[in-house]
Amino acid sequence: MIVFSMAILLMASLAVMLYYSRKAVKEEATQKAAQTLEGVTQHIDNTLLSVELATGNIFFSMLPHLNNPEMMYTYSRQLVESNHFIAGCAIALKPDFYKDRKYFMAYVHRGDSAGMAYADSKLVTDEFFGYRLYTEQDWYKKPMTSDVAGWLNPNTDEESKLEPIITFCLPIRPKGEEPVGVLGVDVSLSLLSKIVAEAKPSANSYCTLLDKDGSYIIHPTINMRMRENALTLSEKSAKEAAQAMVSGETGYKPFSQNGKDFYVFYKPFKRTVIPGRTVEDLGWSAGIIYPEDDIFGDYKSLTYYVVGIAFFGLLLLFLFSCYIIHQQLQPLLMLTRKAKEIAKGNYNEPIPDSHQVDEIGRLQNNFQQMQHSLANHIGELETLKIKLQKRGEELQAAYKQAQKAERMKTAFLHNMTNQMIAPADTIDKDVDQLCSGENPDISSLTNDIVVKGGTIASLLDNLITLSDEDFVKGGSV
Repeated sequence: MIVFSMAILLMASLAVMLYYSRKAVKEEATQKAAQTLEGVTQHIDNTLLSVELATGNIFFSMLPHLNNPEMMYTYSRQLVESNHFIAGCAIALKPDFYKDRKYFMAYVHRGDSAGMAYADSKLVTDEFFGYRLYTEQDWYKKPMTSDVAGWLNPNTDEESKLEPIITFCLPIRPKGEEPVGVLGVDVSLSLLSKIVAEAKPSANSYCTLLDKDGSYIIHPTINMRMRENALTLSEKSAKEAAQAMVSGETGYKPFSQNGKDFYVFYKPFKRTVIPGRTVEDLGWSAGIIYPEDDIFGDYKSLTYYVVGIAFFGLLLLFLFSCYIIHQQLQPLLMLTRKAKEIAKGNYNEPIPDSHQVDEIGRLQNNFQQMQHSLANHIGELETLKIKLQKRGEELQAAYKQAQKAERMKTAFLHNMTNQMIAPADTIDKDVDQLCSGENPDISSLTNDIVVKGGTIASLLDNLITLSDEDFVKGGSV
């Protein structure tokens, strides 16, 4: 009962402690993820802003020289060189802008157009991008149609072997005229991924960036060239988390993927408002994928340690209590055995002295005194029993003697009576003759009566004498 009560109190205390500890750990992880998300989105936005500013600077320098095709290559190269986040720059003019050529695009990019574009790659000049005419590509068509500068999300209309990029598209519109071309600036997603990869709240966490349709813009373990979509994930919880992200919500959700548990902390990607900057909603959503083991790993270890310590503590308490109770019950068990022996009649069963000063010690001493008193009383009863048995034997012998004397007395009286019958009959007959008036020999009859009467008197005298002797003997006894 002691261990059970302690276990209830301990489990209740541990439950409360672990509940609030888990709550504090989750709040800390939420705060850390929120700070990381804020830092990541701010870093990405700063990167995009630097590209926009560099593009704007080149744009205003380029406008006066639109009629010089060679200058377009120069400005394109200058723009790529001015910002290490820029993977490539394309200045594409509408068909027949230059009379000597139908199509014109000055495209400068880092490294091979089909490979990865790193910031320290050599600059390459081309007149094409992708495998379709630039006038058929989204980065050109959309700005020419909308006449609005903005970012173009990664699209699927190019060959998959090209490096994934996002493009800042700026319509080239001389003052008071219609757009005559597009200035497209490519930002490598691999470089953005490196930026994002450095921002992680834990060793196994990572950041991801989703497009408004659920496509991955940035993900450390997914090939961006495949344009995979988070909304097509097989796990229901992961799909629900992706839906919450693309809906523009802010918060967190647990989900499972490949047998592992995660938390995703997400918020919409908001661009900083700066005068003169286009602030269209890109529809992006940033998320921190946080493995549950990274959040609650130490908490779970602490839980296991605490529960283990509590279990072994309760086990030790149980064993210690059993030992103490066993030691305390030894005198009671001994008294139980002694009581059984006493119940069997062994009243002199020795009971040792107790050295304990508690209730059990007093009980043992009192039981010892009771046993001594009981043994003394039983001894007295045994002595009295022996005396009573001896007196009974004496009484039984006296009774037998009395019965024997009674039988002898009866026999004696019977004998005496038989001896007096004959003389009495003779006297009776003699008296009858005397009374009949006949003339018998009176002297003979009287003599005979005297003799017979003397015989009877002698017998009665002997009987009285014997009775007096027996009375005297009986009185003395």
